[in-house]
Amino acid sequence: MTARLYLDWNATSPLRSEARAAMAAAMDVVGNPSSVHAEGRAAKALMERARAQVATALGAEGADIIFTSGATEAAALACADLDLQCAAVEHDAVLGWCKAVLPVDSEGLVQVSDPGRTALQLANSETGVMQVLPQGIAVTDLTQAFGKVPLAFSWLGALAAMVSAHKLGGPKGIGALVLQRGQDRIPQLRGGGQETGRRAGTENLIGIAGFGAAAEAAQRDLASGVWDEVAEIRDILEQALSSATKGTIFVGNGVNRLPNTICLLAPGWKGETQVMAMDLAGFAISAGSACSSGKVRASRVLGAMGFDADQAAQAVRISIGPGVNRDDVLRFADAWTAAYARVRVRAA
Repeated sequence: MTARLYLDWNATSPLRSEARAAMAAAMDVVGNPSSVHAEGRAAKALMERARAQVATALGAEGADIIFTSGATEAAALACADLDLQCAAVEHDAVLGWCKAVLPVDSEGLVQVSDPGRTALQLANSETGVMQVLPQGIAVTDLTQAFGKVPLAFSWLGALAAMVSAHKLGGPKGIGALVLQRGQDRIPQLRGGGQETGRRAGTENLIGIAGFGAAAEAAQRDLASGVWDEVAEIRDILEQALSSATKGTIFVGNGVNRLPNTICLLAPGWKGETQVMAMDLAGFAISAGSACSSGKVRASRVLGAMGFDADQAAQAVRISIGPGVNRDDVLRFADAWTAAYARVRVRAA
């Protein structure tokens, strides 16, 4: 029996061995990081080591790293007290806080005229399209880009950014808000004053330890060229799919995008049906963002880019990661094109 192939890394990535080991070790650290005794100080030291690991990997030395339950909570902390504008391609966690919507061109790129009151993601989770961040952008979502492309918070020029551990091989349920030193936000969770008074509640020490280890390992991979290899495999897959079909649209392949992401529209084949067919064939792909409680709906992102409702409903996202090889993606290409051929025969 052929093993299943996971091609949904933008939804969540497999847990790294380094993160698993760090989390296992943290389980034996009994102290509360806020306690002043030896056990508490040991827990605090572990947490601060992880904070430094995240800061270093993110190029955010000198910035404030505030641990949260994930990027969604970080977005709330970043955006809640601001008068923001953003584009319809933003993640729901950010879009819900914006009071005005910016236009998007057919490639998914956003023009920003007032950076100081704008939220703008660096990379889109559905299409992989990457934005050019203007200096002084108020808020940026680095969730998809962190660990996949070279970046440094210090030179992006953003005032605030959010990141999430599980997108780069860390555990789910832990993320962070990154603030330029001197920036502040109104706490959304009040209580014991943890995280320099910005986010109350006993810190998730096990998740934080896993996040730090995953961030450090992700930075090593990036520096060693692993994601360049991923881009080569992505291009092999895209070429195989393009050569085998006519009329398939590959979204964002004419602009800068994440090295691992393909968003395609297959005329006459609904995205949700593609996902189910590929799942039965042993492949995990997505019909868009994995943040809708299992619901499949026409992509708001593609609608903003000018695709009509029928086209948007035909989209799927294939996102790969390190370890996915040429044989893997060609096996997927064969399965997908065979299934699509059957759909076209039935429709004829």
